[in-house]
Order: sequence, then C-alpha cells, then structure tokens
Amino acid sequence: MGPRTGDGPLEASKEGQVNVMRIPLEGGGRLVGELSPDEAAALADALNTPAEETTPAEETEQP
Repeated sequence: MGPRTGDGPLEASKEGQVNVMRIPLEGGGRLVGELSPDEAAALADALNTPAEETTPAEETEQP
C-alpha cells in the first residue's frame, strides 16, 4: 500500500456523533476538522448564503 497523499477530493463523513471533513492541501497532506451537528448546520448556512456585494473604500489622501 502506498503512502497517503493530499491528492483527492474533499471528503465529508459522519463518524459517531461528529461530522468529519478532510480537505486536501496544496503540497500534500490534508486538513481534518471535526464538526458537531450544530456547527455543520451553521457552516452549511454560511456557505449557501450569498456574500453581500461591497464597494471598494474610497481612497483618501494622506499628507
């Protein structure tokens, strides 16, 4: 069996009482995070909500 690399898709699975996300990183490896059901729901809401359009701040001259 070869070594595990960071190449591959984003993975999410339910393991026991928590949801586990495995995010591949550039250069190899994975970022692994555990989320409670409430945290997973909050993340899903944040990802599904469109970002507000913002305008660049006006440039001000400084002496």
